[in-house]
Amino acid sequence: MRKASIDRNTKETKISCSVNVDGTGKSEISTGIGFFDHMLEIISHHSLIDINLKADGDIHVDLHHTVEDVGYALSQSILKALDKKLGIKRYGFYYIPMDECLSRCVLDFSGRPELVWKVNLDLEKVGEMDTELFHEFFKAFSNEAKCNLHVENLYGKNNHHIIESCFKAFARSLRIAVEIDEKIKDIIPSSKGVI
Repeated sequence: MRKASIDRNTKETKISCSVNVDGTGKSEISTGIGFFDHMLEIISHHSLIDINLKADGDIHVDLHHTVEDVGYALSQSILKALDKKLGIKRYGFYYIPMDECLSRCVLDFSGRPELVWKVNLDLEKVGEMDTELFHEFFKAFSNEAKCNLHVENLYGKNNHHIIESCFKAFARSLRIAVEIDEKIKDIIPSSKGVI
């Protein structure tokens, strides 16, 4: 089992996160931000990564620090669980329809962080969450996981559907990328021999 835990403590947030990459999608998540908890539960459920995450952040000031730092903590724990990335499929991609919208995610655990975010939202908030914070979460994740992450909403009208389809596409892409390819289970998936 590929498991890891991290604690991230700053003056703005205190976060504990443990993951089991070879899990079944069980989660216990508490960030104090209802809609964000829902999106993190979606990541766990659709990636099949067990996630136990508790965040205590300065949400009385702003939600930004908590959302961003959760992105850091979750990606750090997944990256730690992947260790040298032996045998992982490395690439993942998925399309998710949700009613009137369609979103796509493509990722590569390349060792090089890069986020491409093509998601246009016409509301300032979804639930209590500022919509600009979704970009910040994925940016933090790609920076810490050192992955290329491309998230795009191809079309859609309902902001809740757009965001949820992006998170589901991300989760499914993540699931594919971290799976072990039995043909190369003892090999780092790079022609360079290192990621």
